[in-house]
Amino acid sequence: MRPHTPSEPLEEPMSDQETSQNQTETIQNQPSDHHAPEVMPSLEELLREAERKAQEHYDAWMYAKAETENVRRRSVEEVEKARKFAIESFARELLPVKDALEMALAVENATLESLRQGVELTLKQLTSVFDKFHIQEVNPAGEKFDPNLHDAMAMVESEQEPNTVTQVMQKGYQLHERLLRPALVTVAKAKQG
Repeated sequence: MRPHTPSEPLEEPMSDQETSQNQTETIQNQPSDHHAPEVMPSLEELLREAERKAQEHYDAWMYAKAETENVRRRSVEEVEKARKFAIESFARELLPVKDALEMALAVENATLESLRQGVELTLKQLTSVFDKFHIQEVNPAGEKFDPNLHDAMAMVESEQEPNTVTQVMQKGYQLHERLLRPALVTVAKAKQG
């Protein structure tokens, strides 16, 4: 401390209340972390951040677009394969039937009876294949005529009830519940007179 000179006014010591008030003012005048004004990023920084986010969104969109295209392409390929090879197992099951027919034709000196037996065995094979793949015969002899399953080729007078199938000219077939071919039939009509 330097010595006091007479020309300088003598400082009086501060009271406790003044000291406390001074400290409070000092604290209040200092910027606090809680109320410090936020520093705004520059326009260049904001632009760079916006461009970065835009690029992230663009990249995500391009990835999703490519993935969607891959899924679509794979789906098209799967549908094409399914259509192309849908009857593969059915065709495989028909091969022995064809083999049996060819063997029957290759037999020299075949009797009528042996040919008949061969055809019957081959028909059993074919019927077995049809059963395996849910192909059912539509053989409506004696049943009511159903235009959803039968094609009437003629109407004939008959002792049977009108609209009854009197004769099946060609059997129809269904795959599960879907009609593959309608049965060609003759239908009874009421006798006149």
